[in-house]
Amino acid sequence: MAAAINILRGVVLTLPWLIWVFIVDFIVSLLSPFLPIVPDICYNISSALAESGWYWIQLIFTRANGAIITVSGDVLPHGESAVIVANHVMWCDFYMIQELAVRAGMLGRCRYFAKTQLKWVPFLGWGLWALGMPMVSRRWDKDKRELDRVFSGIVYRKWPTWLVSFSEATRYTPGKHAASVKWCAEHDRPQPQHLLYPRTKGFVTTVQHLRKATHVKAVYDLTIAYQKGDQFHCPPSMWETLSVPDITKSEGYRFHVHARRFPLSELPTTDDGLAKWLETCWVEKGNWLEEKRLEWLTSVAE
Repeated sequence: MAAAINILRGVVLTLPWLIWVFIVDFIVSLLSPFLPIVPDICYNISSALAESGWYWIQLIFTRANGAIITVSGDVLPHGESAVIVANHVMWCDFYMIQELAVRAGMLGRCRYFAKTQLKWVPFLGWGLWALGMPMVSRRWDKDKRELDRVFSGIVYRKWPTWLVSFSEATRYTPGKHAASVKWCAEHDRPQPQHLLYPRTKGFVTTVQHLRKATHVKAVYDLTIAYQKGDQFHCPPSMWETLSVPDITKSEGYRFHVHARRFPLSELPTTDDGLAKWLETCWVEKGNWLEEKRLEWLTSVAE
């Protein structure tokens, strides 16, 4: 009975949001022909529309469904443009990033690296393209034209942006972690705890491009952690985030995002130096995750 009620509840909460998202996507898609003519106006309109949809689903998660997101680390400056790197565990990673974006006044300016195949999906793909999302294949030698398109608005038109990348390129799973451990052993690389080894080429390409953008001031490293009961790295499913009431207190889920801000001017200037910096960053993220796991394990035992 409770499961049926949650399903009905989820439908009631999400159906109006889904309708609005479709409308937003349709409007943003209609802006595409005007991008070459009035790019700044199109970017600002699409950002405002995107913010309305993203903030709505954030409210479903945190207000309607009682998710308590704990934030720690550096306080991110309001309105600052930045490159964002984060670990990727599950769908709800977006809620963690959006929690910080709301506080920094940058929710509508978030732009995520997306798979290039999505550009062929009617309305969805066109909308993502019109929003200025980088549509990439993760073959950085082949993605140069697409990256030039996205970066030109940020560099030359100085569009305010949070450019977000899940640097592991895929979600964390035990199987993928085992493959990462094997690869690191074969290539003499440090294996971060609770993470996959990061893909460095995209990060290096992004930072080297955006050094030219004077308003992009920093790299933000976001570490995302979940717990359910005594199970670490155990996030809720997408449907749970949209349908389960009081998800933190009744289901025992914990949500935590830890932010670190690094001024772009202080990062290495060479490609090899940036790759090494990201590797070190991931090792430190893994150490933080292990500390959080032990802290939560202790609190559960008590």
